[in-house]
Amino acid sequence: MASSEFKAKGNDAFKLGNFEEAIDLFSKAIEVDPTNHVLYSNRSAAEASCKRFKEALDDAKKTVELKPDWPKGYSRLGAANVGLGDLETAVASYKKGLDVDPNNAQIAEALAEVEADLKSKEGGFDAAGNIGNMFSGPEVWGKIASNPQTSGYLADPTFVQMMQNVQKDPKTINAYLQDPRMMQVLGVLLGVNVMSGDQAKQEFAKEGDEEATSAPPPAPKAEPEPAKPEEPAPKEPELTEEERAEKESREAAQAEKQKGNACYKKKEFEEALGHYTKAMEMDGKDISYITNRAAVYFEMGRFDECIADCDDAVEKGPSLRADYKMIARALTRKANALRKKGDLEAAMKVYKKSLTEHRNADTLKRLNDVEKEIKQRREEEYIDMDKCEEEKTKGNDHFKKSEFPEAVKCYTEALKRGPPAHNPEAHKLYSNRSACYTKLGALPEAVKDADKCIELKPDFAKGYSRKGTAQFFMKEFDKAMETYKLGLEQDPSNEELRAGLQRCVQKINMGNSGMLSEEEQKERQAHAMADPEIQAILTDPVMRQVLQDFQENPKAAQEHTKNPGIMAKIQKLVNAGIVRMA
Repeated sequence: MASSEFKAKGNDAFKLGNFEEAIDLFSKAIEVDPTNHVLYSNRSAAEASCKRFKEALDDAKKTVELKPDWPKGYSRLGAANVGLGDLETAVASYKKGLDVDPNNAQIAEALAEVEADLKSKEGGFDAAGNIGNMFSGPEVWGKIASNPQTSGYLADPTFVQMMQNVQKDPKTINAYLQDPRMMQVLGVLLGVNVMSGDQAKQEFAKEGDEEATSAPPPAPKAEPEPAKPEEPAPKEPELTEEERAEKESREAAQAEKQKGNACYKKKEFEEALGHYTKAMEMDGKDISYITNRAAVYFEMGRFDECIADCDDAVEKGPSLRADYKMIARALTRKANALRKKGDLEAAMKVYKKSLTEHRNADTLKRLNDVEKEIKQRREEEYIDMDKCEEEKTKGNDHFKKSEFPEAVKCYTEALKRGPPAHNPEAHKLYSNRSACYTKLGALPEAVKDADKCIELKPDFAKGYSRKGTAQFFMKEFDKAMETYKLGLEQDPSNEELRAGLQRCVQKINMGNSGMLSEEEQKERQAHAMADPEIQAILTDPVMRQVLQDFQENPKAAQEHTKNPGIMAKIQKLVNAGIVRMA
């Protein structure tokens, strides 16, 4: 989060009287911008409101160190010194503030109040800061009773006991200074109106949210007086010429930005460019003007200028403490322009960089899309039908020599050089590679390639033959039989398919008659049980009852044979070697 955001939230917390929260927020702002004197001044005000005058003094000193010509810093010093009871140092601080700004009425009034207190003869703060002695006189109780702000305390036994303890031993005053009642009484005895938390919030609200402010040190009085009526709100703090010019320029830049936004929505791009450019010239500390102009360049198809603006925003962003989301947005916009230019590799890199700044779903989708485009482009660039034919020939030669791994490699390369979308003969490459996989015992891969061959060329009988052969060697005789039948529907006279079908029927009959070896039968059943279709039949409650009837209830079994659907499933189990029919 930017320093200005922490500061604004700290100001809001101060106004609400949440001083601890305000201190925390101003501290975070200082971590981001440790050279900003206003932040230390604001934190000093919040610390003083929490009666942490030592910390308030340290921050006031830092304020003066960073901005010696700013009178508010000396006002903070004086207020902190008053809180610590060091009135002489407070006088010196206020006088330094008047040296910087002789016409500062607020500091002049605070100085007069402290000087009047020093001249008071009521005891008060001596040189050693011993304020306990001022509670020793008998007139103390009268002053407390006559002041409407403290008279109610006398009804509280704990307060009376606290006062009696201090009168007996003035040194015990330090133990009670955190009690707001004691601070209020102290103010009455000093003739000073000690500001409460609510009063602090009111004072802050009067001065606005440019910086957190507390009221000037309370005015001492020779005699206790009733509470003064509320004074008129102080004027807005004076700005230096430099600050005023910067503020006006920033406001003018925002106005130009709004005009640019309106033109952009109307697709009046030339006018939008003019407004955003003016905003950039008026305020060089906001990269949103740059990224907005980049968006206009993108819509106009001026991608190089869009990229240049995005680079400028990304370069300036960190030093201006721009939101990381805005930097990520600039990177995404640059990547979009690169993609439009056709530089997909560069776009991919910039999208990835954007995601390191801020993980955005839209940017992630764009990255995935461009990666797919890159893959597709590479595949298309790799296509070469002459190379495809050359690799196919090499593969055939390796196959003839029984060099099946080498043949697989060549057929795979041939498919890359001549994929199905560009090669009407691609189905033959899948058929050839299927045959290689069968020879190598990679039967599932052989079936997969044969399926692809059939998909590309349904009337190509060799595809069915390749698939049926692989299934036969997997002991899936029922599946192989179905594959051969499908092939014969395409080419009824194909001897290779007929021979394959006969082999399957023979194996199924051998299994049903118990002529297969025990090992072959187990392997056949294991393959069958892995078949989802077989599993579905065996777990079907109806089919389980049917199978039970065939074993125990011949009459019911006879009825089942009249149902073609049931008999087809039973035949499936028979062909798979799961059940035997007598």
